[in-house]
Amino acid sequence: MKGTRTERTLAIIKPDGVARRLTGEIINRFEAEGLRVVALKMLKINKREAEQFYAVHRKRPFFSSLTTYMASGGIVAMVLQGKDAIKQLRHLMGATDPKKAAPGTIRSEFGTSIEQNTVHGSDSLESAAFEISYLFNSLEIMQ
Repeated sequence: MKGTRTERTLAIIKPDGVARRLTGEIINRFEAEGLRVVALKMLKINKREAEQFYAVHRKRPFFSSLTTYMASGGIVAMVLQGKDAIKQLRHLMGATDPKKAAPGTIRSEFGTSIEQNTVHGSDSLESAAFEISYLFNSLEIMQ
């Protein structure tokens, strides 16, 4: 069937979401929509690691503040699997700016600013492949 394929994508609950104890609520939302968690861990990345992870945004004006923010506290990273997982996750998250995110989306309900918008999700198959391999090794991902 065209447009429906099983994919894997990376999701991150950002430092603001972890600090506000939203981890369980957010994972429940992913699972309720049919996304399967196939890898999960909590970690703290440093500024250099955040810069490498977000290297695609290096020339954007928000790069320094984003990477500083991502290194400011713990994050929960997970690999999600499901039909059109990338598109599905992006829909669940909502627009980057919580003020512009559709009602009921994670960012509209929990985000406090464009930067502190509670969640990150891969935006393409290519970025998912890079991001997953950056944070997880093959032994950490269920088959």
